Amino acid sequence: MKILLTGASGLLGASFAAAAQRRGHHVVGIVGAYSGKIPGVALTKTLDLTQLDQLEAFALELFPDAIVNCAAISEPKDCEADPQGSRLLNVALPEKLALLSRHLFATLIHISSEQVFDGTQELYFRDSPTSPTNEYARQKRESEEAVHSICAEFATTLRLPLLMGNSLGRDRSMHERLFAAWSQGQQTPLFTDEIRQPCHVENIASVMVELCERSDLKGVYHWAGEKSLSRFEMGQRIVRHFGLPEDLIIAAQRGDDPRFAHRQARLVFDLTPLASKLKTQPPCFSDQLDTLIVPRNAQAWYHSI
Repeated sequence: MKILLTGASGLLGASFAAAAQRRGHHVVGIVGAYSGKIPGVALTKTLDLTQLDQLEAFALELFPDAIVNCAAISEPKDCEADPQGSRLLNVALPEKLALLSRHLFATLIHISSEQVFDGTQELYFRDSPTSPTNEYARQKRESEEAVHSICAEFATTLRLPLLMGNSLGRDRSMHERLFAAWSQGQQTPLFTDEIRQPCHVENIASVMVELCERSDLKGVYHWAGEKSLSRFEMGQRIVRHFGLPEDLIIAAQRGDDPRFAHRQARLVFDLTPLASKLKTQPPCFSDQLDTLIVPRNAQAWYHSI
């Protein structure tokens, strides 16, 4: 299968490329400023994804069997700072990919987020009403609506949780950002009242490859890890896994700082509709920890502890 992958150098995109290659697929990855090698990508194309006419021309020439969209501006603060700019990647791009999917009769895998929910429910089902609380979440909801209104018969949207893993730049995932702070001598406050369901990108990538290979799983689905934990619990588990001092993290609550009081309290998914149909299963947190490595930029500090 020939797969067009946007966001190929990102945390999730790079993991998907490697997983797809292992399954024998030919991945053509689109990147922006990244110039390094991406394992699993057979051909790399440098392209500004806001230039939708150029993207369309390239996709029509390539004529892929599947399109996988991992490109996004995923930091809520960046979306709040530049709503119009972030909409180009978060809304206009998936809308264009949906049109291309319909034209090419190509499977489309679109990545969305747990953020489309407000965090007030114990458990979120795939048909639970969305209620975004920030600009990033509003854009993600709009992108879902656009994708499925344009090419419902070809599209699968996968809503994802907090991502774990090792990025190419070693600065994208939770543990990498924690190591960056710790290596600069910063203790890290983590919320005890913010519950998430983290999942390793390698596990998610396997799910995405299965979805590319299946024609019967269209629509919106949820995927996440097996267990929900508070951010503080995650930090504790990471610190212990790497044998680090536990005072590197500090227990905090969202209301302690007005900047974070609006953050969703609990984002936990019902995984049954998809997990019951796939070979890949949600991973436990200890297995996710076993794959993590110390980022290069923090190794000197780590070995000095």
